Amino acid sequence: MNHITTDYLIIGAGASGMAFADTLLTETDAHITIVDRHAKPGGHWNDAYSFVTLHQPSSFYGVNSTELSSQSKDAHGVNKGLYSLASGLEVSSYYERVMNQTLLPSGRVSYFPMSDHVGDGRVKSILSGAETQVTVRKKTVDSTYFGPTVPSTHTPKFKVAADAWMVSPNALAQLWQAPREPGRERPLHFTIIGAGKTAMDVGVWLLNAGAAPENISWVMPRDSWLVNRLHTQPGLDFFDEAIGGQANQMEALAKATSIADLFERLEACEAMLRIHPDQTPTMFHYATISKAEVQSLRRITNVIRKGRVQAVEAKALVLDAGRVELPPHTLCIDCTASAVEKRPAAPQPVFEGNKILLQMVRIPMPSFSAALIAYVEAHYGNEPGDSDVKAGGSEGDAKKNQLCGAVQFPDSLTGYVASTFGNMRNQFVWSQDKTLRTWIRDSRLDGFAKVVAAVSRDDIAKQAVLERLKTNAKAAVANMPKLIAGSDQ
Repeated sequence: MNHITTDYLIIGAGASGMAFADTLLTETDAHITIVDRHAKPGGHWNDAYSFVTLHQPSSFYGVNSTELSSQSKDAHGVNKGLYSLASGLEVSSYYERVMNQTLLPSGRVSYFPMSDHVGDGRVKSILSGAETQVTVRKKTVDSTYFGPTVPSTHTPKFKVAADAWMVSPNALAQLWQAPREPGRERPLHFTIIGAGKTAMDVGVWLLNAGAAPENISWVMPRDSWLVNRLHTQPGLDFFDEAIGGQANQMEALAKATSIADLFERLEACEAMLRIHPDQTPTMFHYATISKAEVQSLRRITNVIRKGRVQAVEAKALVLDAGRVELPPHTLCIDCTASAVEKRPAAPQPVFEGNKILLQMVRIPMPSFSAALIAYVEAHYGNEPGDSDVKAGGSEGDAKKNQLCGAVQFPDSLTGYVASTFGNMRNQFVWSQDKTLRTWIRDSRLDGFAKVVAAVSRDDIAKQAVLERLKTNAKAAVANMPKLIAGSDQ
């Protein structure tokens, strides 16, 4: 067995693991070892469907040292006029470039692709079975806690008959080369199973690729509120939509008398969108979408609302509330993989002795969160007088966990309020620390600090928006606990 020694062992080379490693490399002289079961860095992006893109502008994604965004705006399509969204291929290539041109050339990073961490610092090659024992001088970093599942790698929770025709979204773009079985020369009808962002991506793709709306069915167990992508745009040219939009959200949170009232207010100011105006959404996962995408998806009118799928048969779906016959030559598309698996209700500490459990400290920004955690690890909690953090000192951990309070990923509508409250709690703590506040302002992964800092004091209109945001935020913080306490979700 081979033996190596490292300061930090990072499990996972996805978005969080790469962002943590990049910032730690910049801020310390530590040696880092990264282990991942994929052949290339990028985590789930290696397994994603070919037409996937980021939901939000590329400015917020990747690692701190290397720009992902081209700073260009789309000139056509459902994202027209907004900053470009990196494709899955672009994201995968980006992470490979970061690994090969930034991390490995430093001489302080070891990388074990196609390998599993089997526990206690033991790394096993998937190809050869050879094991390496890694002695960790400082900490083991688990970046897989909030790792997403994707359609191509997950196992459906419903039964699929042997003669059923079902694929994951990954197979759609390759239908032209699929075996031509009798009766399956080409699909005459498509049934999308799932109600999340993957299902929305598939719907838009099918329509753009030429499928007729009347030849698409959509199984939607529950509707979702969606973030309006217009309000996530960086830069001063979108100041009114982004910063003004935040001020409107804070006003809604401050004035709402119930969760239902809150989302009515958020829809009224266009912070939130929904696909079907006649349905009341009960789900919120921070899925982000443009108004043009919503309009496109509304063309699909055959929406099946009979609960979750229990079984897929050759000619029918079995759902919670009954059976639905499928048209001849129907291809079912499984879009039920969860972006984030459910975790314990109580957030876990990020720092605990010789372990770091990467979580989001600002929802929904995994890259920023991991980079900030790495910065805190490098610069806080190790002052003279603290306990020996390397041995699991509680005093050092307490300081770091105060700066890195984990924010739970929401599922229900109340979860949106709770995650927003968590974001604001962390933002306030960071604002009280000049060093951390400066790092955030200079971080390319922070969407709006530089925008706010760039506003001239002489710009009366923008200063009025900032003042309104500040006033509404204070009132929102006071009202959010009431909203949470009064909710039955």
